[in-house]
Amino acid sequence: MFVERGFRIDVGLVEVGGLLHDVGRSRTHEIGHGVVGGEIVRDLGLPEAVARVVERHVGAGLTAEEASGFGLPHRDFVPVTWEEKIVCYADKLVAGGRVVGFDDIFRRFVEDVGVGSPAVGRLRRLHGEVLRVVGGVLEGGSPRA
Repeated sequence: MFVERGFRIDVGLVEVGGLLHDVGRSRTHEIGHGVVGGEIVRDLGLPEAVARVVERHVGAGLTAEEASGFGLPHRDFVPVTWEEKIVCYADKLVAGGRVVGFDDIFRRFVEDVGVGSPAVGRLRRLHGEVLRVVGGVLEGGSPRA
């Protein structure tokens, strides 16, 4: 367990969730790969916390209404725990096998989901939350807003 600046984070869960977050892509490359991955993780008998990390890493998370709109179960897939948020956020920082900055991912995200999407605000909030955990420093030690 990592505890710093008042945040308690299960680093082992972040590691396992990070390694398995895209396991659902073994069956589909659609938006539902997180849900499929959660099912795979549960079928393997892994802890529920790992399944939730895997399910909640897609986009900036999906509300129950958004999930239903994509044909997924009517459940909330928005990351809640620090471990879920960290894996979800870290997943956005890699594109095409390279690390990208938040400004790049945010611009691309807005293009994908539309400027009026509630997911845009969720990603902005997620960014702010992660900055609080890491002390406002990301991307090679430079402060980010």
